[in-house]
Amino acid sequence: MKLINKSILTAVITLSTASVYYAQQVQDTVQKSKDIDEVILRGVTDIAKDRKTPVAVSTIKAAQILERQGNQELVELLNTTPSVYATKGGGGFGDSQITMRGFESRNIAVMVNGMPVNDMEGGTVYFSNWTGLSDVTSTMQVQRGLGSSKLAIASVGGTMNFLTKSADMKKGGVIRLGVGNNDYLKTSFAYNTGKSENGWSSSFLMSRQSGGTYIENTDYEAYAYYFALGWELNKKHNFQFTLTSAPQWHDQRTFSPTIANYIKFNPDQDGTPYRQYNSDFGYYTDATGRKVALANRANYYAKPVMMLNWDWTMNEKSKLSTVLYMSNGRGGGTGDLGRVGGKSLTAFYDNMGHFNYDAVFAANQAVDVNAGAAGNTLIRRASINSHNWYGILANFQHKINDNWNFSIGTDDRYYYGYHYQVVSDLYGAAGYKEGRNNNVSPYVVNQVYDYKKLSWNPFGGKTAPIGDQIGYSNDGEVLWYSAFAQVEYSKNNLSAFLQGSVSNQGYQRIDNFVKDGVTKQQGQIVNTKTGFKNLFGYNIKGGANYNIDSHNNVFANIGYYSKQPFMNSVYPSNFQVLNPTLTNEKIFSAEVGYGFRSPKLSANVNLYRTEWKDRWFRRGGMTFEIVDPSAPTGISTVTGYAEISGITQVHMGVEFDAVYKPTNFLEVQGMFSLGDFKYKGNASGATFDDNNNPVVVSGSASNNTTLYLDGVKVGGSSSNSIPQLTASLGATIKPVKDLNIFGTWRYTGKIYSSIDPGAFSKIENQERGTLQLPDFNLFDLGISYKIRLKDSSKYFTLGANVYNLFDTTYISDGATNIFGSDSPTTLADGSQNTQKKTYEQLGYMYDGIATGNRVYFGFGRTWAATLSFNF
Repeated sequence: MKLINKSILTAVITLSTASVYYAQQVQDTVQKSKDIDEVILRGVTDIAKDRKTPVAVSTIKAAQILERQGNQELVELLNTTPSVYATKGGGGFGDSQITMRGFESRNIAVMVNGMPVNDMEGGTVYFSNWTGLSDVTSTMQVQRGLGSSKLAIASVGGTMNFLTKSADMKKGGVIRLGVGNNDYLKTSFAYNTGKSENGWSSSFLMSRQSGGTYIENTDYEAYAYYFALGWELNKKHNFQFTLTSAPQWHDQRTFSPTIANYIKFNPDQDGTPYRQYNSDFGYYTDATGRKVALANRANYYAKPVMMLNWDWTMNEKSKLSTVLYMSNGRGGGTGDLGRVGGKSLTAFYDNMGHFNYDAVFAANQAVDVNAGAAGNTLIRRASINSHNWYGILANFQHKINDNWNFSIGTDDRYYYGYHYQVVSDLYGAAGYKEGRNNNVSPYVVNQVYDYKKLSWNPFGGKTAPIGDQIGYSNDGEVLWYSAFAQVEYSKNNLSAFLQGSVSNQGYQRIDNFVKDGVTKQQGQIVNTKTGFKNLFGYNIKGGANYNIDSHNNVFANIGYYSKQPFMNSVYPSNFQVLNPTLTNEKIFSAEVGYGFRSPKLSANVNLYRTEWKDRWFRRGGMTFEIVDPSAPTGISTVTGYAEISGITQVHMGVEFDAVYKPTNFLEVQGMFSLGDFKYKGNASGATFDDNNNPVVVSGSASNNTTLYLDGVKVGGSSSNSIPQLTASLGATIKPVKDLNIFGTWRYTGKIYSSIDPGAFSKIENQERGTLQLPDFNLFDLGISYKIRLKDSSKYFTLGANVYNLFDTTYISDGATNIFGSDSPTTLADGSQNTQKKTYEQLGYMYDGIATGNRVYFGFGRTWAATLSFNF
């Protein structure tokens, strides 16, 4: 396995990201037996081979990333891959979201050179922590479905593996400059020494980017650094050391506004939605009388990764690959905490839908923080999510004979996460009084932590002093032990594999605000440490590929996972109490495929079915309507989360992709995917506010309820949507040497909003199902040109991209399930809807859906241009 060995990339080649095998040539029907070590997998990187590995796979090369990415999110390059849907989420830098075959990123295995990077507590992947990958990736491969990875990882939807350049690349370097909309500016420099006579090599990269995105007040600053040192001792031993990180801060939009507010707060007041609208920031007046923007929501993080890789070729039949790695992540995200005068921050919106911080500051300054109750000032807090992560990956491969090969290995990890809150901005208050720490009396905190001060030290401090911690303070400890084995067979036209793995995950929750033997939660006396809860899991899968002739091949794979749930389902509701109904999640998947290869046409068709039982998830960022006699309308809202258990999902579909190259000057790429993703049976749901108190939603008898989901289309589990129909068509033209002109059309349909537990607690809502959002079409256009100098190793590359060429207005993600036949509680003027008129009767509709729905609109027309010099 090659480590995160990175360097900056060269040359521009053409592609649509739907292209699965663009860089691959048609292979001979009979594979020579000496190539068996490359037939299925290699090392621990698990790279699929065309017409050999029986999985659905798509590959993107480094030059394609450089040519097409611009100022897009890296995962957006996969949007012309079948069954993949990537969006910008709330629109902040690195806040992208991705689904694959209808499954979200926490159930997609994301790997860097075979090393798993999904969070060990919740499975999430924060792509803002990995923005440096775009500079150093040599190949990005996506395996849809269970994939070919030997590791005990939860690749329910698929596997994304980022393969980076090695330190022993050819000597040379590159300087790159990128500019784009909203003050986007990126600069980078990279250099490779090449390999010396003694087998030493090194590579270095440094980059910086800054600016804003299309959304209001989403400024950011991000860096990436990388250093690799390689040493080939001899033909048997090769060592690679790498250190890389991408420290960044960025202002965010994490709350999806209602469509009504997008329209209401449009500066042009023309009845159309203001797509850039961000309700998570406001303005205050500084000492000079100037209005200054201030973000309530922001993210900051640095996740340095250090790796040491050792490849030991024991003999011509045996090889051992070992990786030692460490990752110390530091950072968190901001938001508001507390109340002032009984009001939360949302009570301080101005007439343009932004926070009036002058009013907040004035209200806070009038409070005697020492004399009042805990939480009596309104502040910005930072929720810290730091961790220390250590692991070892080892894989032994042995060639039994010309046809049989086996491998065996282990994947062992230790993880300790630190979760607490600190003050990020006092908003004019003298301090914040904390009263939830059961070990001490309420105390006032006035120490402020600035989120824009980036951490560059990979060994930096992991926690703030306990006296600075507010809100909550808990740690998560995870022990992971696993073993895997695989047998491969290859002869003539047939290749096959069978693999299995077992794993033990031990979870312990540590609550520093709990008083041992005294604090009571859910009717139980709890302790600071829960002790480890060990969960056993396993998987088994196999597949075969048969090359009918030099043009046609067929494959099939099947697999079963007994997957351990995430930590928040082991200890639900943020308490120290073990889930009494804890059970493993069960996933069964099967797939068949057909491929065609010729010098001019490559095409693939896949059919798949995945059933996922006993799923549990927590959906945060929700707003609940509750009965409140003191409110003018009798109804008020609180924010919180829902926990849903006992879910069964069935995902099945068909996928097609093709590349046609009629001449050397033209290439056409296309893809189509159609899915049918539904819930099977009903589930159970429980609702809580942000302080873990049970919330009884208006119209419900308790906070625990049955969710009537049987037959309902699958929606997202946060503020995201899941489409079940995608298509794209792209073309690349090369009118003259070194000039590429490329364009892509993309269609997204059958888009379903996130599941709203409150809506499906009523059986009458089951039939109408999940809210379907409007379909949309997008067009992108780009160009690149290489200017060669007399010295062939030196050249300039110019590139430009325009995204959403026709400035289409579309909804990319939805967070709610409000239908036109529903009735809003209040009218547009703020009065109560006493006549219970529906959204349709009131005319509160936009593009066929109710304007009370919370959504994210996709970006309008954006652009980026690059200039690079290779030497």
